[in-house]
Amino acid sequence: MFFDLEDHGDTTVLRMGGPKANAQSPEWLAGLKEAVGSAAELDRAGLVLTGSGRAFSAGMDLPHLIDLDRDDLQEFMRGFAEAMETVLTHPRPVVAAINGHAVAGGCVLSLMCDYRVMAAGSAVIGLKEVALGIGLPAIVLEPLRARVPARSLAPVAMSAELFTADDALALELVDDVVGPEDLLDSALERVRALSGPPAATAQVKNAILRPLLGQLRAHEDAELQAWLDTWFSPDGRRLVGETVAALRR
Repeated sequence: MFFDLEDHGDTTVLRMGGPKANAQSPEWLAGLKEAVGSAAELDRAGLVLTGSGRAFSAGMDLPHLIDLDRDDLQEFMRGFAEAMETVLTHPRPVVAAINGHAVAGGCVLSLMCDYRVMAAGSAVIGLKEVALGIGLPAIVLEPLRARVPARSLAPVAMSAELFTADDALALELVDDVVGPEDLLDSALERVRALSGPPAATAQVKNAILRPLLGQLRAHEDAELQAWLDTWFSPDGRRLVGETVAALRR
């Protein structure tokens, strides 16, 4: 796996790579957190987050998670939330340049960004957890609630549907759709449009995020336990197990 910080003039591009379409293992999440933290120390207008190959990120590494007990899975989920919040609370504008599939945890990662640009084509984005018999913890639902209009919450959170770029745009799950050849330039342009003097930008961003972070703090522990209950439910064990078996074939 790799996390490359590229200098694009006044903006940093974080290019994410890793096995199994950037599957979010503990090591991958630790690498993401470290790379985003390093980017925050640079004097740049903002950050563009993008994937490599055909994937932005295919989500959590289910084969790694399937055999964890409740305590170990809870520890993993806390690490997942910490990595996501590192992106969410980056002091400068963060734009997701969604180059390929952004499924489940990959979709969650895009929701941590201030703006989402997706490449037109065959890639899909969405939350498929309900189809696996598992719910959505606060680190997923609260950013989703903040990013999409109320009319889109049920279709995105409950249908388990994966959306093409155009359909995601209609739901406002992404903010713009461009040709693959224009993706990076469009994301860089959006960072610059959102960027002002650092102190002012950070103050406004913090104020925008305050209600979201308040909801996270209020509900994260209870919703994590409720999520764990779904993971270890009969349906969760069966459906996640079937998915992992298919991945291992």
